[in-house]
Amino acid sequence: MKLAAELQAFAERIGHQFARPDLLIEAMTHASLSSATRPDNQRLEFLGDRVLGLVISEALLQADPAASEGILAPRFNALVRKETCADVANSVGLGSALKLGRSEMMSGGRRKQALLGDAMEAVIAAVYLDSDFDTARALILRLWGKRIDNAEEDARDAKTALQEWAQARGMKPPSYVVKERNGPDHAPVFTILAKLENGKEAQAIASSKRQAQQMAAAELLSDLEGQK
Repeated sequence: MKLAAELQAFAERIGHQFARPDLLIEAMTHASLSSATRPDNQRLEFLGDRVLGLVISEALLQADPAASEGILAPRFNALVRKETCADVANSVGLGSALKLGRSEMMSGGRRKQALLGDAMEAVIAAVYLDSDFDTARALILRLWGKRIDNAEEDARDAKTALQEWAQARGMKPPSYVVKERNGPDHAPVFTILAKLENGKEAQAIASSKRQAQQMAAAELLSDLEGQK
């Protein structure tokens, strides 16, 4: 099977020559164009998400051997969230090769973060199935590049990350509710609930509202990524 010109060009941009071109075709096919004989990329996205998570987890552990789980988790979320995957997709021109139905194409599907992020994860799975884990790891480390080095900075503002997550899915910004305020005035303790329009929520306790909000947002992001 020979790849169409735009798919071949994309394969060259990511630096992988597919022995099984059908895997790349599937990875780049959105549900709006799928059929009985042309599967969409949802199953590959499911697998690619897990491959990405393992590679990023390993990279973060190696980058900071002394970091605790509480420090690593928000860095991990910053690197694997849909917005980051979409940013990587844009960096390699994935949108130009994405296969979409007419309605999705007319509504700007090639620029939608959710579609680009899903397709990027599907491409990771396609490379993994076409070759092996080491090849997929090398691809991820090459494409994510300095994002891994900058993970600590990117992970600092969990509230912004959660708001971007909601916006990418057409939801209202998350709300933050003070559930409890305990302790004396000079040393208060706040319990903050972060809640999304879809009913998902998480809470955290800290000595300031801002810190509790950030911690609740980070916890909710972690839960959401774990449920993908």
